[in-house]
Amino acid sequence: MNVARSLRFVTAVVGTAMLLPTVVHAQYAQGVVKLVAEPARLTLRAGETVALKVTALDAQGKAVPDAELRVSGPRGAVQYGDGRLRALRAGSYTVVATAFTGRGIDAITLDIPVLVTWPTLTKVAIVAEAGRLYTGTMLGHTVAGSHADGSPRPGLVVTWRTSDASVAAVDRFGNVTALKPGPVVISAEAEGVSAQASYTVAPSPVARIDMNIKETSINTGDVVHLAAVARSSSGEAVSDAKIDWTYMYTPDDTTVAPGGPGIIDRAPDGTPIFAANAPGRFTILAQSGTALSRTVLDVKPRDVRRRITVTGRGVVNTTATSDLWPWTGKDGRDYCLVGTWGGDGYGLVFDITDLNNIVKTDSIKIDARTINDVTVSPDGRYGVLAREGASNRVNGVVILDLSTPAHPKIAATFDQALTGGVHNMFATDDYLYAISGGEKYVIIDVRDIYKPKYVSEYKHPNARIHDLWVRDGIAYSAQGGVGAVLVDVGNGKWGGTIEKPKLINTFAINSGHEIFPYFQKSTGKTYLFLGDEEMNRAGRVWEGTNYSASLGKSGGIAQTSGGYVHIVDATDPMNMKKVGRYHLEDYGAHDIIVEDDVLYQAYYDGGVRVVDVSGELLGNLATQNREIAVFKSFDPNGLTSNASFVMNAMPWKGRVLFTDFNSGLWAAKLEPKPAITP
Repeated sequence: MNVARSLRFVTAVVGTAMLLPTVVHAQYAQGVVKLVAEPARLTLRAGETVALKVTALDAQGKAVPDAELRVSGPRGAVQYGDGRLRALRAGSYTVVATAFTGRGIDAITLDIPVLVTWPTLTKVAIVAEAGRLYTGTMLGHTVAGSHADGSPRPGLVVTWRTSDASVAAVDRFGNVTALKPGPVVISAEAEGVSAQASYTVAPSPVARIDMNIKETSINTGDVVHLAAVARSSSGEAVSDAKIDWTYMYTPDDTTVAPGGPGIIDRAPDGTPIFAANAPGRFTILAQSGTALSRTVLDVKPRDVRRRITVTGRGVVNTTATSDLWPWTGKDGRDYCLVGTWGGDGYGLVFDITDLNNIVKTDSIKIDARTINDVTVSPDGRYGVLAREGASNRVNGVVILDLSTPAHPKIAATFDQALTGGVHNMFATDDYLYAISGGEKYVIIDVRDIYKPKYVSEYKHPNARIHDLWVRDGIAYSAQGGVGAVLVDVGNGKWGGTIEKPKLINTFAINSGHEIFPYFQKSTGKTYLFLGDEEMNRAGRVWEGTNYSASLGKSGGIAQTSGGYVHIVDATDPMNMKKVGRYHLEDYGAHDIIVEDDVLYQAYYDGGVRVVDVSGELLGNLATQNREIAVFKSFDPNGLTSNASFVMNAMPWKGRVLFTDFNSGLWAAKLEPKPAITP
């Protein structure tokens, strides 16, 4: 498994949207003093792709042909690759071209204005909620718009009308309320294109509602499945009657300002579900027409808190620290491989057998500016260092022979199809998955680590891949501009093999940085945890600090970040649904691991955070008292003094291991929860 991730730096944002880098720089752009773009500004329609050429110039105005550039655009709005810009969403944006000129993020930048308009709307269709329009019932309606090529149009401004307001009324959101029996036509219009839905309102046959909710007392964050049957006066079930759900709330005496105390949503199968964010008494109400039923839930505050104690350190304070990966060596001792960011290509090896006394045993020097990702095969046979910024710009990966784990030796360097710089990897005993330049992942046969072989690759269109995990023959990847991408790489259910990967499905979500698939034994669900990682807080109430000039150097200002973790129910890959999040406004999410219903989260300047993710999930875990422990690493002698910036966190033999960008490797333990004294 791989937890390797990296910093991703952003030069500008539009509003609060993060800019995604599209070309990773291989080395500093020496001699560059100016960037020019052809054209200097662009106007295009959503769905169109146009050429965009960026040229680096020296002081004499001559092109610097070997300068490595990065071109960035607002997430979900535009995408850039292979010298072409694709428009995704209408709006006025700024694309930023960057040439890095020194250590840290010293850079020459160029802003390129981009105006994107929508194509002509050609069709709208009304989509109604399930259920019959009986008197006293309200059915919700939405409008799906599309262009001539069939592409969808989001964000339509719709005008709703009813043909007879005495029979049924419609509000500006498309909610239709039936008032008396009779025929009625509901119409929707947007940009001169219209659609109609015809109804015959009938008297409601519902006389009562039988609720079937077994729970009477739960904890905050517990999910309750809401069940009820609408029945006629004779007791017959009215199967087509819509049942609306809501609640009333009475806070307990520990809650001063409850805000949004509860959530009613629907599971992927359509079942209504409820979860409480705050303790107190919730009266759950079910209504159909004039029939009403209610039940009361007593919600107790969840308490999973435990003390976290630091037990050991592997101090790194002369360069920035990136990823970690622990393993048990062939000699029976435990080790940890650690990468460095901007550290001239040094990978570090620590003996962590005694987590109270971590000892550095060796270092490995390779041709790279940054070793962002490190990983070790599950059997401990080989390790891998990812190369970025190699002197020859070829990059690729360096495979390590771990026969003598305290002192690894280089077995091979593999760079076929990996010249764009390798940011993240995933290792199995036989195969290595390596992400190439944010464009694709390459699958490498490493059964003979001295003679690795190219097997295959997968590249998703119009996306920038950043992270990848493989579980049960399915590759789950986080890809900017698309979201979660699921590919059959040997599972076989969807016709894919390791030699011929096949797309299963995608899930559109505004996150393309981290991903972790987790199978939860207690519920049988598969959850995807997807992290944002936004390195710029512009447009937020707290915009953070300007640490750019000193990043990666000794001293400077503490880094800041933004974004959060999205939680998607992917139990059925063909019917995925976002169900929750772990969201702390002032910090940004990075690496994610879940084990035994516990989330180990590297939350950058928010420290390492340990979170309870047991049971079915719904809502924001941070507001449900699910946090078990938090520790913000600090070191007066760190690269940036006393500045927490946790890159990676994972469980290891009852402890928590994590790396901090400014201070190296840390080990901690969760203390037992103290017994309650009556």
